[in-house]
Amino acid sequence: MPLDRRRFLATCSRLGIVSPLFPGALYTLASQAQTASVPEATAGPSSATAGESKAPEVKITAEMIEQAAAVAGIAIAPDQCAAMIDGLTQQREGYGAVRALHLQNSVAPAFVFDPLAPGETINGVREGMQISKAPAIATMPGSIEDLAFGTVRELAEYVRTRKVSSVALTEMYLTRLRRYDPLLHFVVTLTEERAMTQAREADREIGAGKYRGPLHGLPWGAKDLLAVKGYPTTWGAGGFEHQQFEEDATVVKRLDEAGAVLVAKTTLGALAMGDKWFGGRTRNPWNPKQGSSGSSAGSASATAAGCVAFAIGSETLGSLSSPSTRCGTTALRPSFGFVPRTGAMALSWTMDKLGPICRAVEDCAIVMSSIYGKDGHDLSVRDAAFNWKADLDWKQLKIGYFKEEFEPPKQSAPDSEKAPATETEEERKRRERMETEIAGNRARREYDRRYDLAALDRLHTMGVTLTAVELPKLPYDAMTALLTAEAAASFDDLTMSGRDKLLTEQGPYDWPNDFRVSRFYPAVEYIQANRARTLAIAAWTKLFAEVDVIVTPTAGEQLVATNLTGNPAVILPNGLRGSDAPVPPEVDSGFDDAIGGPGTPVSLTFLGGIYQDAKLCAFARAYQQAAGFEHLHPRL
Repeated sequence: MPLDRRRFLATCSRLGIVSPLFPGALYTLASQAQTASVPEATAGPSSATAGESKAPEVKITAEMIEQAAAVAGIAIAPDQCAAMIDGLTQQREGYGAVRALHLQNSVAPAFVFDPLAPGETINGVREGMQISKAPAIATMPGSIEDLAFGTVRELAEYVRTRKVSSVALTEMYLTRLRRYDPLLHFVVTLTEERAMTQAREADREIGAGKYRGPLHGLPWGAKDLLAVKGYPTTWGAGGFEHQQFEEDATVVKRLDEAGAVLVAKTTLGALAMGDKWFGGRTRNPWNPKQGSSGSSAGSASATAAGCVAFAIGSETLGSLSSPSTRCGTTALRPSFGFVPRTGAMALSWTMDKLGPICRAVEDCAIVMSSIYGKDGHDLSVRDAAFNWKADLDWKQLKIGYFKEEFEPPKQSAPDSEKAPATETEEERKRRERMETEIAGNRARREYDRRYDLAALDRLHTMGVTLTAVELPKLPYDAMTALLTAEAAASFDDLTMSGRDKLLTEQGPYDWPNDFRVSRFYPAVEYIQANRARTLAIAAWTKLFAEVDVIVTPTAGEQLVATNLTGNPAVILPNGLRGSDAPVPPEVDSGFDDAIGGPGTPVSLTFLGGIYQDAKLCAFARAYQQAAGFEHLHPRL
């Protein structure tokens, strides 16, 4: 079955795809041996100063090497184990020297991921943004809240023509944020003082004829992994509630320059996983009994609830896609290396991407036009151009689709074995719960497939000739261990100091355990996975030499594949489930974005070639206009 980000991480953990150095296994084994040899009162993280870690004095033995080899999945003969002792001891002694540097999360590795295949070129010529024709707007809405669900393009016209002031718009969104936060839990911090200062300045400038563009005076929300000077940047995590930085993130600076008004730091699952943060769980405006999914939880929930004009989120492995699917928003996950991440929390240096969450595709393109491009700090950003043309002739584009992804899921052969005679009552209940969950999941997937098929019909009605293409077959799941290894390095101090116990979620598939598990992932396997990633980049480059855009269901293997290759994606709402939709499970585990239920949104995804984001958005916008779902919003 299609898997979301957390389920993939869980799968990786269950498969034993687990961190940075083979000697790391030895270090851990030696640490365990040392801990076992000292009194309980002085053992463990609480006995050391936070962030400090001294190499254990326990001598590495051949037996330890043999155990570590088993963890790493390799075989080493006894005489070879003995020969390795001196070399491994020297390697272990080097750990402390690096750890003594107390590397901050903002320090990137001395390598840069490049999603371009050899021979591919970049168009760096900026041609200027060409937005759509100004929409017809009323002289003044009956109530300012009538604009709450307006698109960026619509709101921009109200502000540009001074029919609505930025101050009035900002006050309205601040009021709605306060009103609905107790229900949806999507705000970490309101930035009211900053917002009102910006809004008054926007009105003054616009009144003086200094109009900066379509974002001028529009209130927005920042996922709380973006640094904003003067306010906490919590990363959604316990233990970081009061963390502050002295400089704004590049994306924040660029939106300031565009005249946008920051009204809130929005929630994210702790350290960018899921929708549970230190203040609770962010909720889905369509069904507040469910979480909003994550990790850009608050950005999607607040946008869907009409509490900001747009928001900025991030994605490493589904964190824009998942909450946009659950909350019915439109998101652009840009090509890797398009938007600088300076001032944003680092989770995976080779996979993190920042992007807009909006109500319409053109909104995403307008925001993207203000935030992309080199900043001189994030070395992964290339000198590529995002030339938005709302009137691009999309009919000249060649459109592909993953035919197999739109077909009914293949049913596995039924298990003819009966429950074992020795099955306990608890085992029976567990088995029946699992069978019920699988059956419910299958029914929901089959129900939602009708919306995917309707999308293909709509494309045919638009005059699109669809070319069937195949998703390149590679072991993408195995490559996701790159993410957890890099994340474990990003938060090495958290693990070594024992402060990981402050994080809200402590289950087997949550970050604290993932970080610990990842310390056993061999450096050699990390490099091998990156070499496999090179093959993936080549395969997807070849695929996009055949077509310009690919249409696909949002869930499934493509989500993992394209996050690894760095290809852009647009995720947009594709209708609402009917009253006949299968009921959602009683408990939202956070593992499946499609649990939905009657009256909740479904999504569709469009994929593009590297740095072909503007072309991708143009086609996605054409579909969105034909489908007409961008104005759907929850009745709060």
